[in-house]
Amino acid sequence: MRRRGTIEAVAWIAVAAGTVWAREPAASPSAFLYEPPDCRPTSARNVIFMVPDGMGLADVTAARIFKNGPGGDPLNLEKLQFVGYERNWSANSAVTDSAAAASAWACGEKFDNGVLCVRHDGSTPLSLLEFARDRGKRTGLVATSTITHATPAAFGAHVRWRDCETEIARQYVEKTRPDVILGGGTTTFRPSWPDACGTGGDYVAKAVAAGYRFVTTSAELSVAVTSGASRILGLFAPGAMTPENQRPAGSTEPRLKEMAAAALATLERAPGGFFLLVEGSQIDFANHANDEAWQLAELLAFDETVGMVLDWLAADARRGGETLVIVAPDHETGGYGFDGPYGFLPGPGQPVESIWATGGHTGTDVPVWSQGPGAWRLARPIDNTEVYGAARDAMSRPVCWLGPPE
Repeated sequence: MRRRGTIEAVAWIAVAAGTVWAREPAASPSAFLYEPPDCRPTSARNVIFMVPDGMGLADVTAARIFKNGPGGDPLNLEKLQFVGYERNWSANSAVTDSAAAASAWACGEKFDNGVLCVRHDGSTPLSLLEFARDRGKRTGLVATSTITHATPAAFGAHVRWRDCETEIARQYVEKTRPDVILGGGTTTFRPSWPDACGTGGDYVAKAVAAGYRFVTTSAELSVAVTSGASRILGLFAPGAMTPENQRPAGSTEPRLKEMAAAALATLERAPGGFFLLVEGSQIDFANHANDEAWQLAELLAFDETVGMVLDWLAADARRGGETLVIVAPDHETGGYGFDGPYGFLPGPGQPVESIWATGGHTGTDVPVWSQGPGAWRLARPIDNTEVYGAARDAMSRPVCWLGPPE
């Protein structure tokens, strides 16, 4: 069935499931003229937000061809029901950093680069994680960087400068208290000297005193989950975790997929549902370094984690209708371009060729994949702040769910 919106001043037309709907002008960025037909009003018991940090669409092309060949299967992230793209400028720069971009998602507003959900007047809007917590949901943060790095920190802390990582750790333990905290960063939780905000102390000890099970290896994480620990702090490296393509045999660090699965197993016990942020942090690191082998390894490890989440959804028919899944990079890094091979078709695992424009971030728009209650709102060109509204609304009340993917 095709439905028409008025032509006058309508910014975009978005298409999904054979339906056309219209968006109101930019003055009302999250308002729609009408919802698509055949909606099933459903609220999101769970929200899973997955971030391939620094990934652009060319990265996806290269990873898919490297894994499956030019005509091969799509990546797992490409299997989500809807796809759109987002603008990601910050309050003070056409090219964002991770702090401002993640804060736009987490708190629904534009912030300066380097700032984590703190307004110019010092006030701090409620983040999606805090909103979920206040509605009785359990919450979790997972990353392969330090877990106090900019992207997870935007959801679990409010600081004027992203380098205040011990202050971020303090806020996790004493204020926002995510139920599951998994990543690198032992030294940010118990530093040898205060951070850029002047915060020092042993926040591992304080977390244990507050009821967290502290783990430092994959085996310890598994025991914590199977024993039913309700709150887990896992710090598996002094700083960022070991890059995917440099992991030694017998590494005691869990991989991203393992950490995300542990978080799901812990959080899904909550009667009120959960909010989970999962970041593949080192796609960004690899693109900063213009290192394609590292980039591909990190992206494919992230995509494997997306596949695990899709399998988790498929294992219980109820989950698909009560879980909003969003997969989106915060920005593109490196100006990566896939430019070969030219003249023949490589098979799976054969080298791909690339060019790079920079060792920094770019301001290009980035893709957004989604499915679940309210996901149709993201299947169009959006501003990154609109992700907040879609997720918050889905947790607040019944919203349009178009049913499971075909």
